[in-house]
Order: sequence, then C-alpha cells, then structure tokens
Amino acid sequence: MLRASLRECLSFQISAALKEGQVSPIQLCQKCLTLIKDTRFLNAYITIAENTALKQAEASEERYRKGQRLGDLDGIPIAVKDNFSTTGIETTCASNMLKGYIPPYNATVVQKLLDQGAVLIGKTNLDEFAMGSGSTDGAFGPVRNPWSYSRQYRKKRMRNSSLPNEELSWLIAGGSSGGSAAAVSSFTCFAALGSDSGGSTRNPASLCGVVGLKPTYGLISRHGLIPLVNSMDVPGILTRCVDDAATVLGVLGGHDPKDSTTVQDPFHPFQLPSILDASHLCIGIPKEYNAPGLSSETLAVWSKAADLFEKAGAKVIEVSLPHTCYSIVCYHVLCASEVASNMARFDGLEYGHRSSADKSTEALYAATRREGFNDVVRGRILSGNYFLLKQNYETYFVKAQKVRRLIATDFAKVFSSGVDVLLTPTTLSDSVPYVEFIKEDNRTRSAQDDLFTQAANMAGLPAITIPAELSKRGLPIGLQFIGRAFCELQLLTVAKWLEEQVQFPVIQLQEIMDHVDAVSQEEKSASFP
Repeated sequence: MLRASLRECLSFQISAALKEGQVSPIQLCQKCLTLIKDTRFLNAYITIAENTALKQAEASEERYRKGQRLGDLDGIPIAVKDNFSTTGIETTCASNMLKGYIPPYNATVVQKLLDQGAVLIGKTNLDEFAMGSGSTDGAFGPVRNPWSYSRQYRKKRMRNSSLPNEELSWLIAGGSSGGSAAAVSSFTCFAALGSDSGGSTRNPASLCGVVGLKPTYGLISRHGLIPLVNSMDVPGILTRCVDDAATVLGVLGGHDPKDSTTVQDPFHPFQLPSILDASHLCIGIPKEYNAPGLSSETLAVWSKAADLFEKAGAKVIEVSLPHTCYSIVCYHVLCASEVASNMARFDGLEYGHRSSADKSTEALYAATRREGFNDVVRGRILSGNYFLLKQNYETYFVKAQKVRRLIATDFAKVFSSGVDVLLTPTTLSDSVPYVEFIKEDNRTRSAQDDLFTQAANMAGLPAITIPAELSKRGLPIGLQFIGRAFCELQLLTVAKWLEEQVQFPVIQLQEIMDHVDAVSQEEKSASFP
C-alpha cells in the first residue's frame, strides 16, 4: 500500500490496513516524515515533531501488537495548525511575537486527538495570527499550493506560454490554514486541524482540493486555540474525503468544561450512511452569492452541482439572504474589534517576544509590539481600536452587531422555510499565482476571498467545502454547503452524496517528486562546486 505513494489512502483505509497488519504505525509515520522532508519547499510546516511523532507511533504499534483497545485514530499521522497550543512543541502563530513560545498544555482538540491514538506529525504554517486568506503573510514565509506541481496543472500550463517562469508561477494555498490544507493535499498527513474565523479552513481546502469542515460554533472546544475572533473562531477539520471529516469530528465534538461556549448537550459521534438518497432533500441556492467577481467556471460548476441534485429528485430552489451585501463589511468591523482586544495580551511582559528597549514601560510595550507584529496585524489592531473608541463604539461596533443579528436571521428564515442545506461557491475562482496575489494588500484580498464563507461564522452555522471539479487550468474548484446549527450529520451526508457524484480526481504529484530531485541536484551543485 505504501510502495508508490499515499495518494489512494484515506484515513479509514489506512486504519483498516493498520489493523490487518499490512503496515505498522512506525512505517506509516516514517513515510509521512520522509514526504514532509521531500516536500519542504511547499513550506507547509513550521515545526516537524519528528521525535514526538515516532514515540507516539511506537506506543501505537505496541497497542496493536498487544491487542489492546485502540482509539479511532490509532497510528494515524495528523498535523495541527500552529495556533493550537501543544505541550512541549513550539507554538508561534507564524509570528515573531511568539517565536520560542512552548505552551505548558495541549489545546483540548489536540488532547482529544492524542487520546484516540493519533500521531502528531507537526505544526503547520499560516498567516500571522491567522489574519489572511493566502498563507502568505506569516513570519516563516508563504505556503505553496501542491497543485502548483501537479501533472494536471503543469500539462495545462505548458500550453500557455504567457505565464512567467516556473519559480514565479507557483500558486497560493489559500488561508489562513494554508499549511494544513497543503499538508493534507500533499499526502504528508491524513488529516489536519485548521481554524476558521471567516473561512480560514474552507478557503484553503477549496484551493488545495481537499475537504474543509467548519463545525457549528460551540460544538468543538476552543480551549488552547490562540484566539483571533472569540465569537466566531471554530477549530476546523481538513481531510481528503467527507467520511474522514466525520471521523475526526466524532473525536473532537462535545462539551468542554474549559470552554464555556461549548454546548452542554451530549454529542454522539456518527457514521455517514453508505447508501445515500438525495430525493427527499431541499437544496437552497442563495441568489446573492452570484456575486461580482465570481468566475464563469465556478458559476458553471455551481450550476452543474445544482442540476445533479435536481436530476436525483431533490427540490432545488432559489432563496434570498438579503443582508449578504453588508456581511463582509460587518465581519471586518467585528473581526478588527475583537483582534484589538485579543492582541492586547502580547505586551512583552509575561511570554513571547520582549524588546530590549527598557527606557520605560510604555517604550517597552511599543517596541515589543512594533518588533513582534507584522504590518497586517498592527493594521487590524489600529482599525479595531478605532471602532472601539467611545465616540465610535455605537456607530461601528454596535451597528455591526445589529447587522450580524440580521444576517443570522436571514439564515434562520431560509432554514425554517424547509430548506435543508444551502449550496454555494467557496471561493470566487481557483487558485492564483503568488506574484499575482501579492499585488493587492491583505485587507483587499481578505474581503474578496471571505465573501462566501464569513457569513456562516457570523451566524454560527456549520459549513463544509468539497472539491467539485478541475478548472480549465487543471486546478480545484470547491463548492460549499451550509447547514442548520448542530445538524452536521445531515450536512456531511449531503456533502458525501455530491462527493460520490463528482468523483474528483486524485492530485497527480509525480511532478512534485521531479521537483524534489531538481532541488536536490541544485543543493548538491551548490555544496560541491
């Protein structure tokens, strides 16, 4: 199973192979570690937890050997976005502010994964403090989309001589969980944790051709997730199929005494049905999501998916979410305001970076934050503090909260009318080259890229993106489903139905190995002139 690659192996298949003895947890871990090193040019990982991972794999192998009770993820390599606290492993949020910070505890979601036997393979790259939509603005450099090196993309690209040279034509992975999406897409792990405040799991999942799930707010604990927007942050799940997302959700869901925002109701893990019937469904198509900037290809894929449901007997109707046009502005006011509050804790006194400027406490604060935060983070802090000024509070923050309520009410009205799930695009288009992406500033890009995703965060609803089709350039186009609160079973069942209908192709990464060989040759040439 591991001779050529891991590309056909989903986590439930690997779990079966582990139980049957076809592969051992140590072999699996070593294979993933080798792939991480071979694909280091993707910059998907900030920290590779090699020693820790091998020890966890050894413990898992011992459990298999002795016939002990196994966890749902026993021996499965999983990556974690570097804004989740991990005991003994540096947690940086891709920021100079937290370089060298090693938490004394695990985030609840990380601990739950470990309790079920998962192998923590490494911490993945992101935009600094998860502020961005490209994974291009972190202290450790941008993440490259594995599809940049896929046979599907390269074949189409070779026909277009107008594109720049290869080194400048690599594609962004999306953000802010781009490292996690790239890690899953490049087969260096079988699932990964991201975070999702306005689309930060679904956006990169769509661009990297993997599944990205944002659960209902309150279903999964936020304890140990370094906060961006407390009222919208949700741990996200990235996998290569919907069934795997359901498995990981089953491990992570449920009340946490350490997080008062998690629901008290018991959570029961579920398996998705193997036989799916779409004929009883009512699928809503929000007319406001046919927005300016939506590519003709994405629109066509969206329409094709709606037709598939209709042909299967589902009721497909156009619906209206009338306050959608205000949602992106509303989101950015609330996001900046909560960012300003959350970032106040980084003052150089208790942990993280501390400036050498010590003329006064005020000078220490100012220098520490100037040196520790990048321009994007400082800009959002300034915006948020402006919105929260006494004279501006009612005009901006309070008004945005009122608009947020209207947006949530729009969704509630649609679902109460009989609609089961909403079908929308995830992003405006497929991925773009890095050189094109950075021509616009972070704020402009985020406003465009979060257009279809942030409303679900403001309403606290579950949403999932699945890869639906390849574009004419040979790149993934994702579609999003938005469901009723705490109705993840229905949401994932619908997503699985479409997943089975579209049969999205596996990324062909032979070219990525060719790139590895080329890089190795260049390194040898540089080392031995």
